[in-house]
Amino acid sequence: MMEIVSTFVSEFITLFAEMAPFLLLGFLLAGIIHVWLPQALYIPKISKPTFKSSLWAALFGVPLPICSCGVIPTAVALRREGASKGASVSFLISTPATGVDSILATYSLLGLPFAILRPIAAFVTALFGGVVTNFATKGENEIAADAKAVCVDEHCSCGGHDHDHDHCECGDHDHNHDDHCGCKDDHCGCGKIKCGCGDDDCEDREIPGTIGGKILETFRYGLVDMVANVSKWLMIGLVLGALIAAFIPNDFFLALREYPFLCMIAVLLLAMPMYTCATGSIPLALALVAKGITPGAALVLLMAGPATSIASMMVVGKAFGKRTLAAYLITIAGGALFFGWVVDTFMMDTFLSAMIPGGMSEHCAGAEALGVFDYVMAGVLALLMIYTKLPKKSKIQKDSETSRVKEYTVKGMSCNHCKMCVEKAAAALPGVIHAEADVGKNLLTIEGSVDEAELKKAIEEAGFDFLGAK
Repeated sequence: MMEIVSTFVSEFITLFAEMAPFLLLGFLLAGIIHVWLPQALYIPKISKPTFKSSLWAALFGVPLPICSCGVIPTAVALRREGASKGASVSFLISTPATGVDSILATYSLLGLPFAILRPIAAFVTALFGGVVTNFATKGENEIAADAKAVCVDEHCSCGGHDHDHDHCECGDHDHNHDDHCGCKDDHCGCGKIKCGCGDDDCEDREIPGTIGGKILETFRYGLVDMVANVSKWLMIGLVLGALIAAFIPNDFFLALREYPFLCMIAVLLLAMPMYTCATGSIPLALALVAKGITPGAALVLLMAGPATSIASMMVVGKAFGKRTLAAYLITIAGGALFFGWVVDTFMMDTFLSAMIPGGMSEHCAGAEALGVFDYVMAGVLALLMIYTKLPKKSKIQKDSETSRVKEYTVKGMSCNHCKMCVEKAAAALPGVIHAEADVGKNLLTIEGSVDEAELKKAIEEAGFDFLGAK
């Protein structure tokens, strides 16, 4: 028993130390992209339902380090800003499947071939997904209101009245029940973006205008927000990887290598409904390959797991429609299986030889290759992860006699990005003094006076489930 525990601890520490330098570099690059790449640079390029729009959306999505839960409100906001459905789907696929942080982390554990093919596969799959979506939704009546806003509830009625265009911005026409605009009474969703998720990735703070301020914001976003976003799922992936290494025999999945396509199908069925982080899935993939699954099946896990989940499927279906959802899922599954087949058929030996020598069963070779720098970086990353989990002082004055504080239950928050989206959606409403979300408790605390129906609408438009006052 002690030997198993020792193996688990050794595997965990070695995996963490191998990934830490690359993760920290990736987080800094994520901060650079966040601060120095304005949305105005790419929004005009993805507004039309064309191949070129899907190409740009897939290209912009690859380096962005946003998870599958966080990318949903961002993609919905892009759609409201004028992005086509095809471009939105391209962004939905390429963004969570990989990022600058996960590309570097992939290289650290899985080798150069995986690090090169993973973003290429994500890009090609996303591009194909955009083209398929444009074709599948070609017959839909994409009116200006739909380009401005995608309402989550596509079955509610318009209330049998004409909208005031000063607030709706729906264009020069009246809505009717057949448009499925999602309008109800005066709550059209066609006007201003209440959640603001398209603005700076749902950040509460504005990016500073000075060079010094931008540099500080780069480090703050990269080493605080990004670490907070991935730390939970990174730990889960590391623990699962270490557990597999410690408890599962080395030849457990070896028989599956004789049936690579069956192996990929099994991994796909497990990966698609399950939420996995692009970074956290890496040690899990390494552990499974070391125990016998094919590199192609590992690539399926790395592509399909981060790209979608049950939660993202539901929101995509509501926000974009059933045809778009079908194109989204078929593309992810088809792309993952295709590139997995390519790896297993033509490059299996290359991918296996590029990984850590001897696999995780002989991980001592990897541990011996680590130096003081790796362990120092691991310590720095560990301290940053602990810091992001420390309780922060609430800005809401709960003890003040004059304050009005109310708590609401909000489901669907999985990371710091989700937290910021919910807070910004609520804070944009009239009467809200301050909004504070707690991911772990599924809680939204509001200081001020707000109409609950308006709050519910804003939260659900941002892509989350509002369950009412606590």
